[in-house]
Amino acid sequence: MRRRLLLLDLLLLALVGVLGWRLRQQWLQARHREQMVLGRRVTVLPPPVLAPLPAVPAIRAADFAEVATKMLFSRDRNPTVIIEKAPEKPLPPLPVLYGLLDLGDGLTAIMSEKPGGPSHGVRAGDKIGPFLLAALNREEAVFDFEGRKVSKKLGELVARSGQSEAGSAAGQAASRAGPPQPVVQQASVSGPGVALSADTRACQPGDSDPPGTVRDGFRKVITQTPFGAVCRWEAVK
Repeated sequence: MRRRLLLLDLLLLALVGVLGWRLRQQWLQARHREQMVLGRRVTVLPPPVLAPLPAVPAIRAADFAEVATKMLFSRDRNPTVIIEKAPEKPLPPLPVLYGLLDLGDGLTAIMSEKPGGPSHGVRAGDKIGPFLLAALNREEAVFDFEGRKVSKKLGELVARSGQSEAGSAAGQAASRAGPPQPVVQQASVSGPGVALSADTRACQPGDSDPPGTVRDGFRKVITQTPFGAVCRWEAVK
């Protein structure tokens, strides 16, 4: 019995020795691998070249204008202000032209503000009624009415329609009047009338003096124009 126990102890001791030797071999191998790994020289690679990031643009309020204009919950989301243009003032009737005078210092138009009204000389830059005569030549006249330019041919300004209407109205009045009344002759008017310039006077309606008559230092002159005979009194020098 004791011999078997001794043999068993020897076997156990031999087993412990083998296990210890095996553990030492594994530990030595582990140390060797550790030294091989830790002692290996690592090659340092250069860092990769990276492209720079794009610059961030500055924030501008104008870039978000569309957001403000499409904000459904804002009363002033529509910034467009609609300005209604005031209707233009209607053009009043143009002056009536009776003739032109050219005494060497520029054209003078004999005009009245309306048909049948008093006539007087008007030159470029003068006002007649609500109009300003901006320019005048032998073919057309340019008027200025509150900044609006109106160009008319001289033939369009002659009071033909007013005269025809007046003639028709007179004919109708004469037809209703009955028998003709006796004509009362009035005394003829002579002599210079309204001043057109420093050396020129207009002829008075009904002036019966012949051309060349001298009165009050003025001589009567009659000039034929496309619009008919133009009468004036010129200072005698």
